[in-house]
Amino acid sequence: MDKSLLGSLATIVGEENVRPLEPLAPHTTFKIGGPADAFVSPRSVEEVSQVVCACEQASVPWRVIGCGSDLLVSDGGVEGVVIEVRDNLSAIRVDGTRIVAGAGATNAAVAEAACAAGLSGYEFACGIPGTVGGAAIMNAGAYDGEFSQVCACVTCVTPEGRIVEVPREEAEWSYRHSMFDAARYVVVAATLELTPADPADIRARMDELTAKREAKQPIGMPSAGSTFKRPEGHFAAALIDQAGLKGLSIGGAQVSTKHTGFVVNAGDATSADVQALIAEVQRRVLESSGVALEPEVRMWGREA
Repeated sequence: MDKSLLGSLATIVGEENVRPLEPLAPHTTFKIGGPADAFVSPRSVEEVSQVVCACEQASVPWRVIGCGSDLLVSDGGVEGVVIEVRDNLSAIRVDGTRIVAGAGATNAAVAEAACAAGLSGYEFACGIPGTVGGAAIMNAGAYDGEFSQVCACVTCVTPEGRIVEVPREEAEWSYRHSMFDAARYVVVAATLELTPADPADIRARMDELTAKREAKQPIGMPSAGSTFKRPEGHFAAALIDQAGLKGLSIGGAQVSTKHTGFVVNAGDATSADVQALIAEVQRRVLESSGVALEPEVRMWGREA
């Protein structure tokens, strides 16, 4: 990477917050992935804006990472700048029936803050292993709840560096989709509109959902969460199970024996292992059921 851009980034965020050739495996829940040309941790929304502008002016690609919980990074890493929001943009503030959360705040932390404040509506997300920023981009959902149901507005940085508020009505949310990707907006915060309720009832619901998740999902193994989107009229895990693929392995990657909707890192899996296993699952499910599975996990590589 051009040293002048590295110098500009260091001026913006501080030299200690710019890490050249940073391996991304420790920054993803899959524990897989090669280095980014530069890994940058802005300390404020204004610094996010400045970093994006610097990358745009230098014609250098940039991407944003939170917990890396729905992400598979190639073994060769990624070109350009990875902007990390979890460390410094994770503040959570309660304002009446609203919660304002930084993009780097985890869903679990937001659910806990809502419970403590006696606000209901975000219990569904208490076990989703990601951040508010990722939840907004993907319209994260579980147990009949979706991010779009409780979000009032999303604060973003545009590719031109403007800080804008996107109201719920303009977010274009659908199943695992929003307008933020296509617009290349960086989500930096979200405001949730919740409902007052008894904290004991909220806690009971969170405990119930946590128990369900722990009983059914391979929580203790590195993964990127659900590997495939839900095909219309079907469930991906059921199709994979019916195809006899439970436990199927390629290298260190394995179709979970606990929940076949998850591909897990069973031990030193490479990105190539995971991609090969995903392709094999897609091929065999299509062959057995006629249904084409679409990956939910996002894939980053130098070719992307």
